[in-house]
Amino acid sequence: MGGRGGGGVGQYGKLRGRVSGADADAQRAANATAPRIPNLLPRIGELFRPYRRPLTVTIALVLVSAAISVLPPLLTQQAFDRGLFPPEGTPNVPVLVELVALMVLLWLASAGIGVGQAYLTAKVGNSVMGELRVRLFSHLQSMELGFFTRTKTGVIQSRLQNDVGGVAGVLSNTIQSVIGNTVTVIAALVAMIVLSWQMTIVAVILLPVLVIAQRKVGQVRARIATKTQESLSEMTAITQETLSVSGVLLAKSFSRQEWEVDRYRDENRNQIRLQVQQAMSGQWFFAIVNVFLSVIPAIIYLVAAWLIFQDVSVTAGTVVAFTTVQARLSWPLLGLMRVALDLQTSQALFARIFEYLDLTPTITDRPDAYAVDLEQLGVVEFDDVTFRYPDAGDDTPPTLDRVSFRIEPGQYAAFVGPSGAGKTTVSYLIPRLHDVSSGRVLFAGDDVRDLKQVELLDAIGIVSQETYLFHASIAENLRYARPGASDAELESAARAANIHDTISRFPDGFDTIVGERGYRLSGGEKQRVAIARVLLKDPAVLVLDEATSALDAVSERVVQTALDDAARGRTTIAIAHRLSTVVHADVIFVVDGGRIVERGTHAELLEVGGVYARLFERQRLGGASGSYSGSDSDSDSGSDSASDERR
Repeated sequence: MGGRGGGGVGQYGKLRGRVSGADADAQRAANATAPRIPNLLPRIGELFRPYRRPLTVTIALVLVSAAISVLPPLLTQQAFDRGLFPPEGTPNVPVLVELVALMVLLWLASAGIGVGQAYLTAKVGNSVMGELRVRLFSHLQSMELGFFTRTKTGVIQSRLQNDVGGVAGVLSNTIQSVIGNTVTVIAALVAMIVLSWQMTIVAVILLPVLVIAQRKVGQVRARIATKTQESLSEMTAITQETLSVSGVLLAKSFSRQEWEVDRYRDENRNQIRLQVQQAMSGQWFFAIVNVFLSVIPAIIYLVAAWLIFQDVSVTAGTVVAFTTVQARLSWPLLGLMRVALDLQTSQALFARIFEYLDLTPTITDRPDAYAVDLEQLGVVEFDDVTFRYPDAGDDTPPTLDRVSFRIEPGQYAAFVGPSGAGKTTVSYLIPRLHDVSSGRVLFAGDDVRDLKQVELLDAIGIVSQETYLFHASIAENLRYARPGASDAELESAARAANIHDTISRFPDGFDTIVGERGYRLSGGEKQRVAIARVLLKDPAVLVLDEATSALDAVSERVVQTALDDAARGRTTIAIAHRLSTVVHADVIFVVDGGRIVERGTHAELLEVGGVYARLFERQRLGGASGSYSGSDSDSDSGSDSASDERR
């Protein structure tokens, strides 16, 4: 197993093996560096632009609520100095009742405003988060195929779920906390200055030190948050890999369940450690802040006594009101510090989200892209095409090297050759899943790079070796090609794909749930459902990428019959491993080493006695040949039909 196949175990170990000790720490440290995104804070602010009106109302409510919050302490001063201990000595009950009633009304108003404020902030925050999630999902849908072959599915899922979810609380609480607490702090400071500027100086003298300390703590929390999200990404990737049907089958077939559990347990242990670190980071800071703010009232009493000895007028009401306002200052001040820490932490998450949003798809429509020319529909041509995968080194031989051919409308063209020759790459370049390195791929007479991608893909149907079905009913899987298709159209497509009789034998018929990736169906049944789905799309060009190579002989015969029926009346391009399936092709292209080395019909190529003849003879002697005439009904499927109950 040379070339790409060599070192398979080593590559598997790199991808799936557990990294331990210093290597693991170094890897996590490298992963934990949050990407640097220019203008990150303004871009976060832009997310709120569509919600200016509810934000304005929210800000107004926050300002009113903050203003109300500082009035009760001032009323408390009046209650002491005019109600309980007036200059005349006797408590003034009517004034006291009036002030207490006013305080109760203010508290009720504040509570009502708080409910409305909470609703608006929750709605805006979650709406922003929801739109951010859809925007990220939409952008990922536009990325080229190569991005997904380079990136673990679990890592992508983690960005979409864990990272976006991780900023939800910040988005919901930032407006209320920042604006409300800022206004409350400012109003409280003004009230404190009005009551006694001397005591205010004592109360706030250490606040700059606390702000500096808070920034240091925030930086630590941001680093831990990045590590935590990387760990979550790895856990999501492990879950996606090992708990899919394919992953479970692989683990069971190699008796590696315990190894997979250990791998998950190791990352889970790392996640617990990081979560504890994140929870504890800043706890000592906030504990010291709490002590500082709690001690201030006692210090204020001493300062008040000193001021009295200095003949400064300080009443009991002033002291009580000042300490009340100072206590009211503590919570919003702590809230601001916590929000500042959360914002520093969430910046790392936002950076990871924007890193994906800033990815530029390599395959996009040109500004002047146009529709497919319907008059030449079905013509496919390669003009001196060379292709090298983007991540391949410059010294790596190209996958396709100066390939040229032309397929006429309605022709059945087959591409055959040894494994790794570049056959499948041809099928990827026609629908522009990759772009050529040089040369041109022409579809209906136009360079595919000049065509609108949607128009191009609408004209092409693909049936691949690895059939993908959703965990849904057969009908829903078929309607993926044409959502508005009627039941009669589904039945017609199923009959054309030689699968209708099999579906009819299922207890639920077209409503049968196929399971994840279609695992409740046999291989041949899945392929024929996929063929029916393509037939429902009714493309002008049909691409068959080794659609029968993974099937047994009986299944292959039935599926091949369905493929032959599907190919009638349309241009068909078949990537074939078993040469017996393409002996009746109008033209066969033999690909070897990235080049077309032979072309012609089956008989012509056998007569030449070259690469094709040797491959055909090898397969014939190996029992891989056979003339599959097939049957138009499902009666020959035999073991090829299997519902979940029978498997």
